[in-house]
Amino acid sequence: MTKVSSVLLEELSGKLGKGVVFRQTVHGTVMAKAGRKSNKRTQGQAEVRCRTANVSANYRLYAGKLKQAFEGKESGVTDFNQYVGVNFSNPVYITKTMRVAGCCVLADYTFTVGSLQPIGTALNGSGVLVSDLALGSLVIDENTTVSDLSLALIAGNEAWEEGDQLTFFYGVQRVDAQGMPRATMVAKKVILSVDDETPLWGSVGSEGFTTVDGKLGMGVALENAGAAWVHSRDKVNGDTLVSTQKLVVVSEILDNYRTYAAMKASADSYGGINSNRVYLNPASSISSFVDSSSQAGGGSSTGSDTAGGGGSQTGGGSSTGSDTAGGEPQNPGDGDGLDQD
Repeated sequence: MTKVSSVLLEELSGKLGKGVVFRQTVHGTVMAKAGRKSNKRTQGQAEVRCRTANVSANYRLYAGKLKQAFEGKESGVTDFNQYVGVNFSNPVYITKTMRVAGCCVLADYTFTVGSLQPIGTALNGSGVLVSDLALGSLVIDENTTVSDLSLALIAGNEAWEEGDQLTFFYGVQRVDAQGMPRATMVAKKVILSVDDETPLWGSVGSEGFTTVDGKLGMGVALENAGAAWVHSRDKVNGDTLVSTQKLVVVSEILDNYRTYAAMKASADSYGGINSNRVYLNPASSISSFVDSSSQAGGGSSTGSDTAGGGGSQTGGGSSTGSDTAGGEPQNPGDGDGLDQD
C-alpha cells in the first residue's frame, strides 16, 4: 500500500486503470490494489456468529406459541434476547447457507424460565418420555375428558390448581432431499377445569397426553424429536408464572452438529477465523482454542433445569387447542404466549 500526495492524486485522477483504489486512513490518502475484503473474524466474533444461528432458528419454532416466556425481564429486554442468552452456552452449529435457507437443528434448549415447579421428565425403557405428574387411577383413553384430567392432576400434584394451563411442546427433526436439517414444532394446551366435559384427545391428541405407569406421558417413543410439558398460571394482577423447562431431544442429527467438524464448517462458511491458531473448542468458552474433535458434545437430554425468574403468558379462549410452526421459520418475534388458538 502506497501513500499518495495530493498533487499526484490530482494528476492521476481519471487515469488509473481497474484494480487500483484510494482509501482514506489516519496517515492520509493511500493507493492500494483492489481486492475482495476478507470476512474473517476474531475467535470471539466467530463464536457469537456460529452459536447464535441455530439458537435463533430454534426460537422461531416457538413463534406464536411463546410470549413473556421469561419472568422478571428488564424493560426493553425481549424473550428472544433471553432465549439466546440462556442457551448460548449450549452450542449447536449450522452453516451460513443453512441459516439463510431456514434450516434448524432441533436442540435441547431451555425455552421457559420461571418460578413454578419444573415438570420433571425421563425416558423409560421403551424410549417414551414420561413426566413426573401423577394421575392416580386415571387411565387416559378416547373417553377421557378435560375434567377427568383436571381432577387427576389437581388431586395428585400439590402445585396444580384449577385454571392452570398445561402445554405440551413436540418438535420433529428431519433431513430434506438436499441433506439439510429441518424441524417443525407443535404446541397443544389444556386449561384445567373440573367442569369441562370436552373429549381430551379430540382437542389435543394422544402424543403428549397418555397415561404411562400412573404418570402423564407421551403416546409414542421419542425418536429424532423433542418434547416437553410446561406449567403456567395467570395471576390476578396480570402477571404470569411458568415452570422452567427445556426441550428433551433424542436425535442423532443433533449429535452431528455438536462436533468440532460442525463448528469449523460453520466458522468457515462465514469467512473463517482470523487466527493461525486452531479453531475454538465447541464444548468450552471462547477463551479456549484447542481442537477437541474427540470431545463432541451432546446427545439426548432428559430432566428439567431450574433457574430464576421467567414466565410464559397464558391467554384466554378455549381450554384446549394446538398450533404448528414450519421448518422454514421467519423473523423471530413474540407470539401469543402459551396460548394456542
